[in-house]
Order: sequence, then structure tokens, then C-alpha cells
Amino acid sequence: MEMHQVRYFLAVSQLLNFTRAAEECNVTQPSLTRAIKQLEAELGGDLFRRERPAAQLTELGQRMHPLLKQCFDAAVGARSLASSFKSGEIGALRIALTHSVDIALLIPHLREIKRQFNRLELRFLRGSSREVGDFLKKGEAELGIAADIDEAWERLDIWPLFTETFELVVNREHRLAERSTIELDDLRSEQLLSRTFCEHSRRISASLREHGIDVDRGQEIASEHDLIELVEADIGVAMVPHTSPVPETLKRTAVAGLDARRTVSLYGVAGRQRTAVANAVMRLLRGADWRAIAG
Repeated sequence: MEMHQVRYFLAVSQLLNFTRAAEECNVTQPSLTRAIKQLEAELGGDLFRRERPAAQLTELGQRMHPLLKQCFDAAVGARSLASSFKSGEIGALRIALTHSVDIALLIPHLREIKRQFNRLELRFLRGSSREVGDFLKKGEAELGIAADIDEAWERLDIWPLFTETFELVVNREHRLAERSTIELDDLRSEQLLSRTFCEHSRRISASLREHGIDVDRGQEIASEHDLIELVEADIGVAMVPHTSPVPETLKRTAVAGLDARRTVSLYGVAGRQRTAVANAVMRLLRGADWRAIAG
């Protein structure tokens, strides 16, 4: 069994099309078909039902898929790690985050990675949820972190990290600052600041509107820095996720009766080779206990 045969098998399994899989692997279709036939001969049975327009995995193919994928991922990871240590270069981690995800969530894990590798080169990309999806699709980022990516791409892998609630943030001199919990009726007379850079801003506005809160007269804010400045100046109040950093000049308050929450997830591209650093970061993030951070 050769690794290129396994790679071709995984490509056809993902795309369910021999022609597209050959293009993805940058080989001719006859070469890809010949390699898969050799793999089938070695395994003792057909891996695909060659139907038009789409190929389908046989029962043998379905049973072999997780084993061959694990084998291929392990081989790629071992080769990448060995090459990094041999050359003394670890390479860069390219990770994309939406504007509403605080980079402080990554700091403990990046510190751990820094202890594991001799040299660590990082590149952070910021954008909307759609832009993060584009960064991943084009290969500009190996990993992505977002609350929601509006992308139906079949190769997008999703690993939920944690779910958190939204809270009201007010100036400490504000009339609601002394309350541990407020009611929705308390928001009717408030100037609401909408975090338009957040993937869930429309959803939260819709939820408030359903409860009779006039959000249409609120202010639309395009950055977290501007939002904090305005709340500090007591120009308005805002709904922010629990993990968003808030200075001591502001107060967080729960809103009773408002089911506003989001799930922050790690995103990757199925079947695409990752660097040793990206694999290590992915393992740390997926294995972390996020309960204390997410509240």
C-alpha cells in the first residue's frame, strides 16, 4: 500500500467523483483510477461503486475509510514534524478569526505551543464569518475560529469548542449597574449599541424585537474598541458575549428572559495537509476545558 493510493482514495471519498478527485490531486484520471484499482486488489474488494454521475463507497470502502484516513493523517503529521525538526524550521501557523472572537482565548494555548517548538511564526487573519470561510477555502488559513461560518462547503470540518451567553454591558454609573439581573422591560428606554461586526448581531436584534424592544433606533457600531468607548461614555448600552473583554469601568449584567447565546467553533479543511504547528494547536483547542472561560 502506497500513501499516494490512500490519498487518491480519500479524495474520491470526499468528492465522489473520479475526475474531480484527479484534478484535486493534480494527476491524470487514468493514473488515479489505476492506483485505486491497485489498492482494491491489495485489500481484496471494490472500494467504490462506479456509478454516473457520482461514485459511491461500497461497504468495504465505508469500513476502510476511517482506518485509511487515520493512517494518512498520521503519516503526514509524522513527515511534517520530522521535517520541521530536521531543518530547524517549524513554519508558520495561519489562523483566521472573526472580529467578534477575542484573541486572548488563544494565548494560553499559544504559550504551550511556544514551549514545544524552537521557533514559532504566527499569522492572524481577521474578517467576517464569510471572509474566514474564504480564507480557509483559498488556503490562506489552516484553521479558523468563529461563532458561525455561513458556508455550506462540504470540505469544511467543524469542531464546537464552547457555548456562551450574551450579557448587557453598561457604564458603572448607569442606573442598571447595581442590578445583578435586569428585565427586558428595563431596556425599552435605553439606547442600544449594535455590534454589527458580530455574526449574531442580527439574531440578537431579532430576539429583542420579538420582545417588543425597539432596536431600530439603536446605533450600529463596527468595532469592539468603538463599542467600549461609547459605553464608557454612557452614550448607550450593548449586548456582548461572555468572553468579550470588558474594562473595570463597565459592568456586566444578565438579562432575564432573553435566550441569547452563541457557540464558538474551530474550523478546518477536510483532507488538506496541515503543518505540525496547526495540528498541535488543533489538538490543544479541541482538548481544552472551556467551561471556566465560557462561564
